Amino acid sequence: MDLKHITNKIFKTDEISAGDGLFVTVDELIAQRRYAYQWQLGHLNRFTSQQAGDVKSVFKGRGMEFEEIRAYSFGDDVRDIDWRVTARKQVPYTKLYAEEKDREVYVLLDLSPQMLFGTKKELKSVTAAKIAARIGWQCLKNKDRFGCVLSDGEENILLKAQNSQANMMHIFKKISDLSRQILKKKVLGTEVYLKRAISLLEQAVKHRAIIFIISDFSSFSDDTRKVLAMLAKKADVTCVNVFDVLEKCPPEAGEYMVQQERRKLVFCSSGESFRKEYEAYFSNRHQQLKEFCNKFHLHYMESFSSVCE
Repeated sequence: MDLKHITNKIFKTDEISAGDGLFVTVDELIAQRRYAYQWQLGHLNRFTSQQAGDVKSVFKGRGMEFEEIRAYSFGDDVRDIDWRVTARKQVPYTKLYAEEKDREVYVLLDLSPQMLFGTKKELKSVTAAKIAARIGWQCLKNKDRFGCVLSDGEENILLKAQNSQANMMHIFKKISDLSRQILKKKVLGTEVYLKRAISLLEQAVKHRAIIFIISDFSSFSDDTRKVLAMLAKKADVTCVNVFDVLEKCPPEAGEYMVQQERRKLVFCSSGESFRKEYEAYFSNRHQQLKEFCNKFHLHYMESFSSVCE
Protein backbone atom coordinates (compact mmCIF):
# COMPACT_ATOMS: atom_id res chain seq x y z
CA MET A 1 0.00 0.00 0.00
CA ASP A 2 1.66 3.25 -1.09
CA LEU A 3 1.42 6.78 0.32
CA LYS A 4 -1.02 7.99 -2.33
CA HIS A 5 -3.49 5.21 -1.51
CA ILE A 6 -3.24 5.82 2.23
CA THR A 7 -3.60 9.59 2.12
CA ASN A 8 -6.64 9.29 -0.13
CA LYS A 9 -8.14 6.93 2.45
CA ILE A 10 -7.34 9.35 5.27
CA PHE A 11 -9.10 12.30 3.68
CA LYS A 12 -12.07 10.56 2.05
CA THR A 13 -15.08 12.02 3.85
CA ASP A 14 -17.70 9.39 3.19
CA GLU A 15 -16.54 7.88 6.50
CA ILE A 16 -17.20 11.08 8.45
CA SER A 17 -20.33 11.29 10.56
CA ALA A 18 -22.22 14.36 9.42
CA GLY A 19 -24.35 15.48 12.37
CA ASP A 20 -26.68 18.14 11.01
CA GLY A 21 -24.01 19.11 8.47
CA LEU A 22 -24.48 22.88 8.85
CA PHE A 23 -21.91 23.49 11.56
CA VAL A 24 -19.53 21.32 13.52
CA THR A 25 -19.75 20.64 17.24
CA VAL A 26 -16.88 20.08 19.64
CA ASP A 27 -18.15 16.53 20.17
CA GLU A 28 -17.91 15.84 16.44
CA LEU A 29 -14.34 17.14 16.40
CA ILE A 30 -13.44 15.00 19.39
CA ALA A 31 -15.00 11.99 17.63
CA GLN A 32 -12.45 12.32 14.81
CA ARG A 33 -9.90 10.86 17.21
CA ARG A 34 -10.91 7.32 16.30
CA TYR A 35 -10.11 7.95 12.64
CA ALA A 36 -6.69 9.41 13.39
CA TYR A 37 -5.74 6.34 15.41
CA GLN A 38 -6.86 4.00 12.62
CA TRP A 39 -4.36 5.36 10.10
CA GLN A 40 -1.89 2.80 8.77
CA LEU A 41 1.20 4.65 9.94
CA GLY A 42 3.50 1.69 9.52
CA HIS A 43 3.14 1.84 5.72
CA LEU A 44 4.08 5.50 5.43
CA ASN A 45 7.84 4.94 5.78
CA ARG A 46 8.30 8.08 7.83
CA PHE A 47 11.17 8.71 10.18
CA THR A 48 10.93 8.15 13.92
CA SER A 49 11.03 11.34 15.98
CA GLN A 50 13.24 11.22 19.08
CA GLN A 51 10.63 13.11 21.07
CA ALA A 52 7.80 10.83 19.98
CA GLY A 53 9.54 7.57 20.85
CA ASP A 54 8.60 4.78 18.43
CA VAL A 55 5.58 6.58 16.96
CA LYS A 56 5.96 7.33 13.28
CA SER A 57 4.45 10.44 11.78
CA VAL A 58 1.93 10.76 8.95
CA PHE A 59 3.48 14.13 8.05
CA LYS A 60 6.38 14.75 5.72
CA GLY A 61 8.48 16.95 7.98
CA ARG A 62 12.18 17.33 7.17
CA GLY A 63 14.66 17.86 10.00
CA MET A 64 18.20 19.24 10.11
CA GLU A 65 20.09 16.02 10.91
CA PHE A 66 21.28 13.97 7.94
CA GLU A 67 20.77 10.22 8.45
CA GLU A 68 21.45 8.24 5.27
CA ILE A 69 20.98 7.91 1.51
CA ARG A 70 18.65 5.38 -0.07
CA ALA A 71 16.90 4.76 -3.40
CA TYR A 72 14.13 7.24 -4.17
CA SER A 73 10.59 5.92 -3.70
CA PHE A 74 7.12 7.30 -4.42
CA GLY A 75 6.19 10.07 -2.00
CA ASP A 76 9.73 11.23 -1.20
CA ASP A 77 10.39 14.95 -1.40
CA VAL A 78 12.15 15.77 -4.67
CA ARG A 79 14.07 18.51 -2.85
CA ASP A 80 16.00 15.79 -0.99
CA ILE A 81 17.29 14.02 -4.10
CA ASP A 82 21.08 13.54 -3.99
CA TRP A 83 22.02 14.49 -7.53
CA ARG A 84 25.64 13.36 -7.27
CA VAL A 85 24.72 9.81 -6.25
CA THR A 86 21.86 9.84 -8.76
CA ALA A 87 24.24 10.75 -11.60
CA ARG A 88 26.73 8.06 -10.54
CA LYS A 89 24.16 5.28 -10.08
CA GLN A 90 21.87 6.38 -12.94
CA VAL A 91 18.98 5.77 -10.54
CA PRO A 92 17.44 8.49 -8.31
CA TYR A 93 18.62 8.48 -4.69
CA THR A 94 17.35 10.64 -1.85
CA LYS A 95 18.76 11.90 1.43
CA LEU A 96 17.03 10.99 4.68
CA TYR A 97 16.88 13.38 7.60
CA ALA A 98 16.00 12.85 11.26
CA GLU A 99 12.87 14.73 12.34
CA GLU A 100 13.14 17.79 14.49
CA LYS A 101 12.46 17.31 18.20
CA ASP A 102 10.24 20.36 18.53
CA ARG A 103 8.09 20.30 15.42
CA GLU A 104 5.28 22.72 14.65
CA VAL A 105 2.24 21.60 12.68
CA TYR A 106 -0.24 24.28 11.62
CA VAL A 107 -3.59 24.03 9.89
CA LEU A 108 -4.98 26.96 7.92
CA LEU A 109 -8.72 26.31 8.06
CA ASP A 110 -10.83 28.15 5.50
CA LEU A 111 -14.26 28.89 6.98
CA SER A 112 -15.12 31.67 4.56
CA PRO A 113 -18.60 32.07 2.97
CA GLN A 114 -17.44 30.14 -0.11
CA MET A 115 -17.17 27.05 2.11
CA LEU A 116 -20.86 27.25 3.05
CA PHE A 117 -21.94 24.88 0.32
CA GLY A 118 -22.90 21.22 0.37
CA THR A 119 -25.43 19.00 -1.39
CA LYS A 120 -24.92 15.60 0.25
CA LYS A 121 -24.02 15.04 3.90
CA GLU A 122 -22.55 18.33 5.09
CA LEU A 123 -21.18 21.72 4.11
CA LYS A 124 -17.62 22.00 2.90
CA SER A 125 -16.82 24.03 6.01
CA VAL A 126 -17.84 21.09 8.21
CA THR A 127 -15.78 18.61 6.19
CA ALA A 128 -12.76 20.92 6.40
CA ALA A 129 -13.15 21.30 10.18
CA LYS A 130 -13.24 17.53 10.68
CA ILE A 131 -10.10 17.06 8.60
CA ALA A 132 -8.38 19.69 10.78
CA ALA A 133 -9.43 17.75 13.88
CA ARG A 134 -7.95 14.52 12.52
CA ILE A 135 -4.65 16.28 11.94
CA GLY A 136 -4.80 17.68 15.47
CA TRP A 137 -5.31 14.24 16.99
CA GLN A 138 -2.43 12.86 14.94
CA CYS A 139 -0.20 15.67 16.23
CA LEU A 140 -1.15 14.89 19.82
CA LYS A 141 -0.39 11.22 19.26
CA ASN A 142 3.03 12.03 17.77
CA LYS A 143 3.78 14.71 20.42
CA ASP A 144 3.96 17.44 17.79
CA ARG A 145 2.86 20.99 18.55
CA PHE A 146 -0.48 21.75 16.90
CA GLY A 147 -1.67 25.24 15.94
CA CYS A 148 -4.29 26.74 13.68
CA VAL A 149 -5.19 29.80 11.64
CA LEU A 150 -8.95 30.26 11.26
CA SER A 151 -10.19 32.43 8.41
CA ASP A 152 -13.83 33.50 8.04
CA GLY A 153 -13.32 35.61 4.93
CA GLU A 154 -12.91 38.82 6.94
CA GLU A 155 -10.65 38.09 9.90
CA ASN A 156 -7.84 35.63 10.52
CA ILE A 157 -7.36 34.16 13.99
CA LEU A 158 -3.95 32.73 14.88
CA LEU A 159 -3.96 30.03 17.56
CA LYS A 160 -0.37 29.30 18.58
CA ALA A 161 0.99 25.78 18.34
CA GLN A 162 1.28 23.85 21.60
CA ASN A 163 1.68 20.22 22.55
CA SER A 164 -1.25 19.68 24.91
CA GLN A 165 -4.77 18.30 24.78
CA ALA A 166 -6.05 21.39 26.59
CA ASN A 167 -4.75 23.58 23.76
CA MET A 168 -6.36 21.32 21.17
CA MET A 169 -9.71 21.49 22.97
CA HIS A 170 -9.38 25.28 22.95
CA ILE A 171 -8.81 25.16 19.18
CA PHE A 172 -11.77 22.82 18.72
CA LYS A 173 -14.00 25.24 20.66
CA LYS A 174 -12.89 28.14 18.43
CA ILE A 175 -13.54 26.09 15.29
CA SER A 176 -17.00 25.07 16.48
CA ASP A 177 -17.97 28.61 17.47
CA LEU A 178 -16.78 30.07 14.16
CA SER A 179 -18.56 27.39 12.12
CA ARG A 180 -21.82 28.52 13.76
CA GLN A 181 -21.13 32.25 13.46
CA ILE A 182 -20.40 32.18 9.73
CA LEU A 183 -23.93 30.87 9.08
CA LYS A 184 -25.30 34.21 10.27
CA LYS A 185 -22.97 36.39 8.23
CA LYS A 186 -24.32 38.11 5.15
CA VAL A 187 -21.01 39.41 3.81
CA LEU A 188 -19.25 37.71 0.93
CA GLY A 189 -15.59 36.74 1.14
CA THR A 190 -13.03 38.91 -0.62
CA GLU A 191 -10.37 37.83 -3.07
CA VAL A 192 -7.57 38.59 -0.58
CA TYR A 193 -8.63 36.74 2.57
CA LEU A 194 -6.67 33.58 1.77
CA LYS A 195 -3.62 35.61 0.86
CA ARG A 196 -3.76 37.41 4.22
CA ALA A 197 -4.15 34.15 6.12
CA ILE A 198 -1.14 32.63 4.36
CA SER A 199 0.91 35.78 5.01
CA LEU A 200 0.01 35.56 8.70
CA LEU A 201 1.25 31.98 8.77
CA GLU A 202 4.45 32.85 6.96
CA GLN A 203 5.27 35.41 9.63
CA ALA A 204 4.31 33.19 12.57
CA VAL A 205 5.75 29.75 11.83
CA LYS A 206 9.28 28.54 12.33
CA HIS A 207 11.52 27.32 9.54
CA ARG A 208 10.58 23.79 8.39
CA ALA A 209 7.19 23.82 10.05
CA ILE A 210 4.51 21.55 8.58
CA ILE A 211 1.41 23.28 7.25
CA PHE A 212 -1.92 22.00 5.94
CA ILE A 213 -4.08 24.49 4.03
CA ILE A 214 -7.67 23.19 4.00
CA SER A 215 -9.81 25.14 1.54
CA ASP A 216 -11.74 24.94 -1.72
CA PHE A 217 -9.21 27.43 -3.15
CA SER A 218 -11.97 29.35 -4.88
CA SER A 219 -10.12 32.60 -4.12
CA PHE A 220 -6.77 31.42 -5.44
CA SER A 221 -5.59 34.67 -7.01
CA ASP A 222 -2.15 35.46 -8.44
CA ASP A 223 -1.25 37.33 -5.24
CA THR A 224 -2.26 34.29 -3.21
CA ARG A 225 -0.05 32.10 -5.37
CA LYS A 226 2.93 34.39 -4.71
CA VAL A 227 2.64 34.32 -0.92
CA LEU A 228 2.02 30.56 -0.95
CA ALA A 229 5.15 30.01 -3.04
CA MET A 230 7.09 32.06 -0.47
CA LEU A 231 5.65 29.98 2.38
CA ALA A 232 6.67 26.76 0.60
CA LYS A 233 10.31 27.87 0.76
CA LYS A 234 10.08 28.09 4.53
CA ALA A 235 7.74 25.20 5.42
CA ASP A 236 6.50 21.83 4.22
CA VAL A 237 3.05 22.68 2.82
CA THR A 238 0.13 20.44 1.87
CA CYS A 239 -2.93 21.82 0.08
CA VAL A 240 -6.09 19.87 0.97
CA ASN A 241 -8.67 20.72 -1.68
CA VAL A 242 -12.24 20.35 -0.35
CA PHE A 243 -15.09 20.24 -2.84
CA ASP A 244 -18.69 19.10 -3.15
CA VAL A 245 -19.81 16.45 -5.61
CA LEU A 246 -22.06 18.97 -7.39
CA GLU A 247 -19.03 21.13 -8.13
CA LYS A 248 -17.41 18.24 -9.97
CA CYS A 249 -20.43 16.65 -11.65
CA PRO A 250 -23.35 18.59 -13.17
CA PRO A 251 -26.84 17.91 -11.77
CA GLU A 252 -29.22 15.52 -13.45
CA ALA A 253 -30.78 16.73 -16.69
CA GLY A 254 -33.49 19.30 -16.04
CA GLU A 255 -34.17 22.96 -15.25
CA TYR A 256 -32.79 24.53 -12.08
CA MET A 257 -32.96 27.93 -10.41
CA VAL A 258 -30.05 29.41 -8.49
CA GLN A 259 -30.09 32.57 -6.41
CA GLN A 260 -27.41 34.85 -4.99
CA GLU A 261 -28.83 37.63 -2.82
CA ARG A 262 -31.57 39.08 -5.09
CA ARG A 263 -30.22 37.75 -8.35
CA LYS A 264 -31.91 34.65 -9.78
CA LEU A 265 -30.95 32.50 -12.74
CA VAL A 266 -32.72 29.55 -14.37
CA PHE A 267 -30.57 27.13 -16.37
CA CYS A 268 -31.06 23.81 -18.13
CA SER A 269 -28.53 21.02 -17.55
CA SER A 270 -29.78 18.75 -20.33
CA GLY A 271 -27.50 19.88 -23.16
CA GLU A 272 -24.34 17.90 -23.84
CA SER A 273 -22.30 21.08 -24.39
CA PHE A 274 -23.44 22.46 -21.02
CA ARG A 275 -22.40 19.30 -19.23
CA LYS A 276 -18.99 19.24 -20.91
CA GLU A 277 -18.34 22.92 -20.08
CA TYR A 278 -19.52 22.35 -16.51
CA GLU A 279 -17.09 19.46 -15.97
CA ALA A 280 -14.28 21.24 -17.82
CA TYR A 281 -14.52 24.28 -15.55
CA PHE A 282 -13.99 22.15 -12.44
CA SER A 283 -11.29 20.03 -14.06
CA ASN A 284 -9.31 23.04 -15.31
CA ARG A 285 -9.42 24.81 -11.94
CA HIS A 286 -8.21 21.75 -10.10
CA GLN A 287 -5.55 21.01 -12.69
CA GLN A 288 -4.15 24.53 -12.29
CA LEU A 289 -3.91 24.03 -8.53
CA LYS A 290 -2.18 20.66 -8.97
CA GLU A 291 0.31 22.13 -11.45
CA PHE A 292 1.06 24.99 -9.07
CA CYS A 293 1.72 22.50 -6.25
CA ASN A 294 4.02 20.45 -8.46
CA LYS A 295 5.94 23.51 -9.60
CA PHE A 296 6.64 24.80 -6.10
CA HIS A 297 6.95 21.38 -4.39
CA LEU A 298 3.78 21.51 -2.35
CA HIS A 299 1.83 18.33 -1.56
CA TYR A 300 -1.71 18.03 -2.90
CA MET A 301 -4.69 16.11 -1.53
CA GLU A 302 -8.42 16.12 -2.24
CA SER A 303 -11.43 15.64 0.02
CA PHE A 304 -14.99 15.11 -1.17
CA SER A 305 -18.32 14.06 0.31
CA SER A 306 -19.20 11.38 -2.26
CA VAL A 307 -18.21 10.17 -5.70
CA CYS A 308 -20.00 10.90 -8.95
CA GLU A 309 -22.53 8.27 -9.95
